[in-house]
Amino acid sequence: MNAPDLILASTSVYRRALLEKLALPFRCMAPHVDETPRQGESAEQLVQRLALEKAKAVASQNPGSWVIGSDQVCTINGMVVGKPGSESAAIAQLQAASGQRISFYTGLCLYDAAQARYQLLAEPFHVHFRSLSSGQIKRYIKAEAPFDCAGSFKSEGLGITLFRQLEGRDPNSLIGLPLIALVDMLAAWELELPL
Repeated sequence: MNAPDLILASTSVYRRALLEKLALPFRCMAPHVDETPRQGESAEQLVQRLALEKAKAVASQNPGSWVIGSDQVCTINGMVVGKPGSESAAIAQLQAASGQRISFYTGLCLYDAAQARYQLLAEPFHVHFRSLSSGQIKRYIKAEAPFDCAGSFKSEGLGITLFRQLEGRDPNSLIGLPLIALVDMLAAWELELPL
């Protein structure tokens, strides 16, 4: 099978870099979806709903395409936390994560706009943090400014120094796009990689 018109429903530089690993032609489009959690929605439900909504939003403008939607949240002690957006919020997130096992849930949707069919999942990944001093937290934040990252760290960079253990099927999901699951989804629709 030839590669379909593939669109990543995201403007994230992190997701773009991950998808480039698969050596597939693709383009990116912003999905313009309200990401506000709903009352009583679990982390898994939230990321699956948003991944599907993002994929559908882009698919509605590209009727012959396959669209990849993704969304991620971090949970600390059962509470959903998103991107910190500021230094003070990043410090608070890392203080809360210090010495804890925190969980990430990454929603992934592959949407076939031509047939209005889709595959959807929430990929879990867990990070065991070292006990961090306030000095370590401040130095890390100064070094990487992870204000656009759920959980306030970049595991692909210096953030790895904050962890004592990683637990999960696919470390790419921690960065924002579970490639192992995506390859499985593509194969289910008869697109086997590598091309």
